[in-house]
This record gives sequence, C-alpha cells and structure tokens, in this order.
Amino acid sequence: MIDLTKASIMQALEANNLELFSTHKKLSIPIIYRMSRKMKAGVRFDDIKVCENLLIDGHHRYVSSILAGKTLGRVKSSKTSATRVWQWSEVNFVKEEWDTPEKIYSLNEDDAEFNNISLEKLIEITS
Repeated sequence: MIDLTKASIMQALEANNLELFSTHKKLSIPIIYRMSRKMKAGVRFDDIKVCENLLIDGHHRYVSSILAGKTLGRVKSSKTSATRVWQWSEVNFVKEEWDTPEKIYSLNEDDAEFNNISLEKLIEITS
C-alpha cells in the first residue's frame, strides 16, 4: 500500500536545500514510491541529467533519492528553447499510476540486472 502523499513529498522537499529546479509540471506518486523503496534498500539507479541548476531528466529519481536519503550521480545535459522551469511547490504530484504492470515488471527486470540481484528480491522490496 502506498503511504506516500503530495504533502509528505513536499515536506521532504522543503526540508532539504534543493539545488535543482524542476522542468516537469507533473510527477507520479506511485513511481516515486517504488523508486524510493528500491533506493532505501540500496538499489542503484542511473545518473540524473542536469543543465546548470535545472533537472532535465530524472525527476522521479531525484525526488525518490531525497525521500530515501540517497545521492544520485549527475551528468551534464542541455536544455532547449521549450524548457520551462517550475518551482517544486508548483509541481503536481498525482496519485495516478503512469506505468502498466508490464512496464513495471520490465523495469524491475532491468533494475535487478543492473544491481545484480534477483528479480524476486527486487519485487519483494517494492511490495
């Protein structure tokens, strides 16, 4: 059961000195929940992409890492003329599940392989 809410996410974000601004207006709480559970259990993730103080790619990972108390690697990226900056207080954290069960399973397979752990263990972490 997901015990994560927009209020608890915002509380965690406000408690940290965030260096990066969002370039996404909306994020999925179920995705953040799964990722933060994995991170708390020591599962590693790819680096996030940043341009100056803007988060370009890896928004769910970034928020999840804050909730899990972990640090992610960063790689330089670039922005486009369409890049829009959002304060974290403006980001809409939705309860909507964006991933299908098939995609979740596939992501779990990828994470298990990347971290050299069993798929069963990884699924157990997020249950």
